[in-house]
This record gives sequence, C-alpha cells and structure tokens, in this order.
Amino acid sequence: MPTLIFDGIAYGMLLFVLALGLAVTMGLMNFINLAHGAFAMVGGYTLVVLMQREGWPFLACLPAAFVGTALLGALLERLVYRPMYGKPHLDQVLFSIGLTFMAVAAVDYVMGSSPQTIQLPAFFLHRFEFGSGAWMLGMGAYRLFIVVVCIALAFGLQALLGGTRFGSRLRAAVDDPRVAAGLGIPVNRVFLVTFAVGSGLAGLGGALGADILGMDPQFPLKYMVYFLIVCAVGGTSGITGPLVAAVVLGIADVMGKYYVPKLGGFIVYLLMIAILLWRPQGLFSREGRK
Repeated sequence: MPTLIFDGIAYGMLLFVLALGLAVTMGLMNFINLAHGAFAMVGGYTLVVLMQREGWPFLACLPAAFVGTALLGALLERLVYRPMYGKPHLDQVLFSIGLTFMAVAAVDYVMGSSPQTIQLPAFFLHRFEFGSGAWMLGMGAYRLFIVVVCIALAFGLQALLGGTRFGSRLRAAVDDPRVAAGLGIPVNRVFLVTFAVGSGLAGLGGALGADILGMDPQFPLKYMVYFLIVCAVGGTSGITGPLVAAVVLGIADVMGKYYVPKLGGFIVYLLMIAILLWRPQGLFSREGRK
C-alpha cells in the first residue's frame, strides 16, 4: 500500500508539471491552449534526440528541453498565438487542437511512429526500501527525483507569481490590458514571457515523463484529457489547486489500476465527476471567477 501511494504521488507530480503550463495560460492569461501537450512532446523528443543521437547525459537534457521548448513557445506566441488572445474560447480551442494535429503529423513524419525509449542513468535505477511486509515502502530513485523536482517547481512558481513584481504585472495585464499598458507595463512582453515559461514547463514535463509515460507522436492526444482534468478539478487560480488535483488523481489512477484493473483509468473519470458535482469551479477556485 505505501509503495502504491508513493508511485501515485510521483505520477501525480509528473501530471502536475505537464499540466502546469496549461493552468497558467488558462488561469492567468485566460487563453485555452489545447496544444499544450504538443509542447510536452517537443520536450520529450528533444531529450530523446540529444541522448540517442548527440550522446548528451540525461541531466543535461532536462534544462535543454525546457529552454528549447520555451524558445519555440515564445516564437509561436509572437507569430500565431498573439492574434488569438481576444478571440472567443471556442476559436481558441479549435485553433489549438488544429496545431496539435499538425504537430502529431510533423513528428510522425520526422521521427517515425515507433515509441521512443531512453536509458536512465544507473543512479536513477536504484530502489530504496523501508519497513517490511504489507507496509513496506519502496521508492524508485527516479520517481523520488521527480517528486523533489516538482515540489521545487511548485514553491518556485508560487513565489514568482505571488511575491514578485513580474507576478503583479502579469495579474494587472490580465485584469485590464489597456489600463496596464497605460501604467507603463509592457503587456505583450509579459504575456510572451509567461507563455514561454508555460511552454518550457510542458517541455520539461515531457522530458521527465519520457521514461514513465513513453514518447510517441500520439502523446499530445493521449494525455490531453489528463491535463484538462487536472486544471478542471484543481482550478486555475493558482499553483496549489493543480498540484493537489494532480496528486489526488495520480494516486487514484495508480490504486485503481492495481486493485480494479478491469476498470483501468475509469476511476479517474469517476473521481473527476464526483469532485466537479461537489465544486463545479474546482477545488481551489473562487466562486464567480471568470
């Protein structure tokens, strides 16, 4: 039981990083970017290419995946996303889904449709065990690494958005871009940086999840629903909501697949429905938030 809970927490933390950029763009920029999974796929394939073809060490590939995906996000924000900011949400959804299918087709053409595998460093293959019997806790070193990285990211982003001048500028730019621009806030630059960081986080999540989730051209379509569930259940008004939602859903998914394998991931959908019936606005969103 403790091992399953820990594996669920690690899986939830991975979902948190993957969905965090989407939560930021939805909650802070009021933009629905369903192509978020495509940026995660770019980060995963960046790690695969750098490790398999260039011989880079795994730990060096993680920041490279973040930076490369962030730069791609900044370029696309400037060229194709920015004109969509003022459009209705349905237009944004259709636009970003179209980008997702384009990304899937492009990766399938360039990299092939076969799933990609990576070889983790030897020190990530160790396993730590505590206790004995039914209450033995087994922790894989790589899953423990994911938990630590995700917790550090959560605290760092919370501090950035809630306690810095940039966070204040971002909130002001979202609330009223015209007034914010009149006060001297570079609204376009703030949105550019925010979108780039969100894209980079998706790329980092894709790189971290390449070993656990697998990496193939269908990745954005397979996990799009999970990203949306994390944002819907946790709310998008901050970092805490998506973090708690991702951990709860991760534990439910792992436990459900272990104890009720015939239902598979259906447990997650049942839990989502129950939570949204109880709190339609999400666990940590305020009533009436738009």
